[in-house]
Amino acid sequence: MSRYDLTDFEWRVIEPLLPNKPRGVPRVDDRRVLNGIFWVLRSGAPWRDLPERYGPRTTCYNRFIRWRKAGVWDQMMDAITAAHDGDLQMIDSTSIRAHQQAATAKKGIEIIVSVAPEVDSPPKSMRSSMGKASRSD
Repeated sequence: MSRYDLTDFEWRVIEPLLPNKPRGVPRVDDRRVLNGIFWVLRSGAPWRDLPERYGPRTTCYNRFIRWRKAGVWDQMMDAITAAHDGDLQMIDSTSIRAHQQAATAKKGIEIIVSVAPEVDSPPKSMRSSMGKASRSD
């Protein structure tokens, strides 16, 4: 069992909440797919990095998207909240990391300063009077 896999107790709670509409091809094990979905969501890794033990990444991704559009995730959260009589609290402790280039503006975007500098005001900083320093070895 991996770090992000569902425990037996968690699976017993979630299993009855999942849609069970058998269509033509037999479905892949829901628990394995859910473990794959939770692995991606909890680790923050892209879908392409999903370990093989969870099955094809396209299966996990497609089921995640299909259940999102069908409202399955919302129904699951509503059922879990109702089971706890609305006494459920969640704390998000994730940290968001941005690429170093995320702090810079895109090329072609004009940055407009909302406060115009006063004409008669002295400069806020002074240029160095030393000029360029030369280094002697």
